[in-house]
Amino acid sequence: MARTAEAVGFDSIWVGEHYLYRGDGRHERGPWEAWSVLAGLAAITQRVRLGPLVACLNYHNPAVFAKTAVTVDEVSGGRLVLGVGAGWNRTEFDAFGIPFDHRASRFEESFEIVRRLVSGERVTHQGRWHSTDDAVLLPTPSRRPTLMVGSIGERVLAAALPHVDAWNTWFSWYGNTPDGLREKGSFVDGICERVGRDPATLERSACVFVRTGEASERPVRDDLPPVQGSDEEIADGIRSIAAAGADEVIVVVDPITESSIERIGGVLEAVRS
Repeated sequence: MARTAEAVGFDSIWVGEHYLYRGDGRHERGPWEAWSVLAGLAAITQRVRLGPLVACLNYHNPAVFAKTAVTVDEVSGGRLVLGVGAGWNRTEFDAFGIPFDHRASRFEESFEIVRRLVSGERVTHQGRWHSTDDAVLLPTPSRRPTLMVGSIGERVLAAALPHVDAWNTWFSWYGNTPDGLREKGSFVDGICERVGRDPATLERSACVFVRTGEASERPVRDDLPPVQGSDEEIADGIRSIAAAGADEVIVVVDPITESSIERIGGVLEAVRS
C-alpha cells in the first residue's frame, strides 16, 4: 500500500501511534508499533514524507524518543514529519501501565526536551516528570525534523505553537466539514496570538475522512459525514476542506486498501488540476 501511495502521487504517508482499542468490551484491535513501521517505510520508499499521526509523547522517555525520531529521519533521508501530541485513549494507557494523569503537564516537559534534542542542543532538565543530564544526540542530527503538533488542547497548543512548523487536526475534532475547520482554525489563531506566534506562519494540516464506497472499516456516525460519492464529488469535498484553511489535506480513507488508495490517487490528480 505504501508503494502504491507513492506511485499514484500521494505526498505523504502517516502511521497512527496507538497500542490498543477496545470498543464495547467485546471487540479489540490494534496496529503494529508505529516507529518500527516508519523505519520500514523509510527503507522502501524514496519520495513521500513519513510521520506518526501523531506520536504520543506521554508513552515515551522523551530523550529516547528523540533518539528514535532522528534515526528514522536519517534512514528516510530527511523525510520525517515529527507529529506529536499528548494522547487521549485511556484504554491503552491503562492496559500498558502508562500514567494517564497530568497529560498536559507531562507533555509540556517532554516536548521541551524533545524539541531541543532534535535541534542538536545539549539538554539538562530537572522537572517533575522528566529529567536529563547533559543529554545529546550522537551522531549529530543531519537536520531538525519538521515538527507538527496534533491537538486541540489549549495547554498542549500553547506549549508547542511557538516552536512547531505545523498544526494538525483529526477529522472528528472539526466534524469533517469546512465550517468546522474554519472554527478550529480561528481557535488556533487565538492561541498563536496569545503566545506570540504569527498565525500566518503556521502551516495547517487537516485529516479528512473519505469513504470510497467499499465495505466500511469505520463505524457510521451521523455527526461525522464522510466525503464520498463519485470521484468528482470526493474531489469537491477535498477542495472545500482546503479552501477552509488546510494547507495540507491528509486523506483518512475507508477502507484502507490498495484499491481505495489507487482510486484516491486518481481523485488527487483532479484536485490538483
